Amino acid sequence: MSSALTGLFRHPIVQAPMAGGVSVPRLAAAVSEAGGLGFLAAGYKTADGLYQEIKQLRGLTALPFGVNLFMPQPEYADPAAVEVYAHQLAGEATWYETELGDPDSGRDDGYDAKLAVLLDNPVPAASFHFGIPSSEVLESLRRAGTFTLVTATTPEEALAVQYAGADAVIAQGVEAGGHQGTHRDLPEQDGSGLGLLSLVAQIRETVTIPIVAAGGIMRGSQIAAVLAAGASAAQLGTAFLATHESGAHDVHKQALTNPLYVRTELTRAFSGRPARGLVNRFLREHGPYAPAAYPEVHHLTAPLRKAAAKAKDAQGMALWAGQGHRMARELPAGQLVEILAAEFDAARTALSGTGDAR
Repeated sequence: MSSALTGLFRHPIVQAPMAGGVSVPRLAAAVSEAGGLGFLAAGYKTADGLYQEIKQLRGLTALPFGVNLFMPQPEYADPAAVEVYAHQLAGEATWYETELGDPDSGRDDGYDAKLAVLLDNPVPAASFHFGIPSSEVLESLRRAGTFTLVTATTPEEALAVQYAGADAVIAQGVEAGGHQGTHRDLPEQDGSGLGLLSLVAQIRETVTIPIVAAGGIMRGSQIAAVLAAGASAAQLGTAFLATHESGAHDVHKQALTNPLYVRTELTRAFSGRPARGLVNRFLREHGPYAPAAYPEVHHLTAPLRKAAAKAKDAQGMALWAGQGHRMARELPAGQLVEILAAEFDAARTALSGTGDAR
């Protein structure tokens, strides 16, 4: 099974699927062409939009790539809490001269239609965030020739992933930028996530399927560390956020290394689910009051985030970033893969004791 995963790439480097327009076809293609595994993010796209991006990506590379889907979310948000938060955001709407979004704009992110796209047009790999697909879905994808991965943030979630029949688990540490892929959104567990190395080691002793490690990885030496801990590959998101091919807003890219942003926090301010981003004005002012309500809060704040980006106002944008953001390198994605691979090889040589220890 591990060989089925490693057969998808030359280097154990997976480009994280970052929703919101970041993981565009040109980024995924550049990573795959350089020997990593590029990924498209289906989150927040229409099924047709996903189909068109897959078609475009296939026109750019014949090498393996993956597609990530968000799992539909259960209805447990308190409508009253969402309404209170909407009142709190009224001043933001006035400031950005826009309306708040409709919190009831849909809960499943078009999951069934996007899944149909993947079954009708099989891709080499598919990953899932915010939960586990049914065993029937995983088996259908396997029969179609698709390697399946599911995010887990605890050993218990990883065991459930294996039990459902996924081919591999993505171990997401608390250091990771963007949304934590917890299977259940429990506010009482906010801030209690495991660090990546501890998580990988615990999951390695819990499951037998391959592990892809994700969270704060920015250098090849860190890739060597997670592989030494038991992973088969590393997934990097923030590292690819600043690359030339990334679809991230220029303001977002620049903020990663801007001394103004000294730290990250997990926040519900923008989406109603814990997600790690650079601490800016919006996060500071609204994070403490945001309810556990995803995707309601995501829909509610969407026009605000769009208006802030249009105004190039980083203080109102969701600046998703992992804890290693200050180590971001503004390079072509293919060149970054090559550098990471060289750093990985050097670190692995040093760890094996066969290199010069000076």
